[in-house]
Amino acid sequence: MKRRISLINTVLGLGALTLGSAFLQSCATKPEQPSAPTSMATRYGTVTNPANVQVKVSLNNRAVYVLEGDEPRFVAAIAIGKADSPTPTGSFKAYNKLPRKRSNTYGFFVKGDDIRPGKRGNMPSGYRYVGYPMPWWVEFKAGYGFHAGAVWPEPRTKGCLRLHRSIAKEFFDLVRPGTPIHIANSQPEDATIGKNVPRPTDYAVPDAPPSVLITDAPLDRNDIPF
Repeated sequence: MKRRISLINTVLGLGALTLGSAFLQSCATKPEQPSAPTSMATRYGTVTNPANVQVKVSLNNRAVYVLEGDEPRFVAAIAIGKADSPTPTGSFKAYNKLPRKRSNTYGFFVKGDDIRPGKRGNMPSGYRYVGYPMPWWVEFKAGYGFHAGAVWPEPRTKGCLRLHRSIAKEFFDLVRPGTPIHIANSQPEDATIGKNVPRPTDYAVPDAPPSVLITDAPLDRNDIPF
């Protein structure tokens, strides 16, 4: 009887050891998930002379730098245009600031409860068009601008520059009509303040359903994913 109990205890002990080892191996091999930054922008003081503000964009670093003269004030990650719809490069000026902008090209066809995504030029008869939300719009070239949206770590847009929805208004408020905007593949700031740009980690969160995106909610709140 004692031998039997001893054998059972041995088997149970080996089983527990095996399970414990498997658990430790599982923990050791599980890939780490990136942690979200506490803020989606880095700030360096406040702007004292808005007329002296300029914006630089680095496409390679996927970053926007708001400077007062040569001094940094605001740095954030951006989403940039895909290879077949690249973000324009060159020197521009901000204009046509719209806090509640919707796309004139891409959006939804709506008829009652029937909501279909599509391009405006292909809208079927009997439907009305509601553009995709692009709040805190700052245009720099006809059809191209900064706006709130998902900030992917690879080229993803049709040429626009997206900022995380939690900071898009802050960028909007820093830029005024006529603010110079310089967009290039790289910028000198990449080697300094561009080394530790906060990178959003929620870019793959599914968009809110079309029934929400056609309402005012994504224009009024910054917690609606799109």
